[in-house]
Amino acid sequence: MSTTNHGEYYIPEPSKWPLVGTIALTTTVIGAVNTIHAGELNILLPVGFLLIAYLFFGWFGAVINESMAGNYNEQVDRSFRIGMLWFIFSEVMFFAAFFGALFYARIFATQWLGGAGNNAATHEYLWPTFEAIWPVLSNPDNTKYVAPAEKMGAWGLPAVNTAILLASSVTVTIAHHALRANNRKGLVMWLAATVALGITFLAFQAEEYIHAYNEMGLTLDSGIYGSTFFMLTGFHGFHVTMGTTMLIVMLIRAIKGHFTPENHFAFEAVAWYWHFVDVVWLGLFIFVYWL
Repeated sequence: MSTTNHGEYYIPEPSKWPLVGTIALTTTVIGAVNTIHAGELNILLPVGFLLIAYLFFGWFGAVINESMAGNYNEQVDRSFRIGMLWFIFSEVMFFAAFFGALFYARIFATQWLGGAGNNAATHEYLWPTFEAIWPVLSNPDNTKYVAPAEKMGAWGLPAVNTAILLASSVTVTIAHHALRANNRKGLVMWLAATVALGITFLAFQAEEYIHAYNEMGLTLDSGIYGSTFFMLTGFHGFHVTMGTTMLIVMLIRAIKGHFTPENHFAFEAVAWYWHFVDVVWLGLFIFVYWL
């Protein structure tokens, strides 16, 4: 990409990447919707994923080249930091909505349907066989949507995954300190350990999902409990996947010697994101698995 400098602030020339991103995301969404409705893979879905991969490699590569060329100054660095903070805030609001749905369903709606408070008539006329327990059990006459008799336990794989993510927060922090100390070997070693922990977490979550489907009968069709469980843990797993991917990119860049103790915001941004993912998991462990 050719560049143009205007005064103190770097301004890139017009780029094709926003248009590529629009096409990639639109193609992916249309392919996903058609796949869901048809019940079979629509060709637009893999095409969309390939376009997204092309977008990531191309756009991120352009930004990396600009950074390595020394085009960014303190003001640009400050704007990057503010942008990343706003992005993480938007992610906080995203998960807050799902946690709010879980709280409402479990604390209010379940009790109201069971006749608590001034809702005896609601219970009697709307759903007289409903029992105000968690996880919510569907109407016995409705055999299609039946929740499992128990919720997912906290002290098996979820507890192990909690320890893994907490350990990964420690390793990425040690890697950051190694980078600031210009210890390239320590940076690579501890960053590789963080990547390994992220991959291990995802493998254990896949095992947990297999157990939920095959042995507990816990699916997205399992009433409000199944819906909230898979929405919260599934989206978190997606964020762990994206975070692990970013950590792998940071590891490759670290091996290539891209970062310096004074200039490494890309690494810091990914570390911030990873800590955010870890904090969200603590909330999941407490409110979805434990309580």
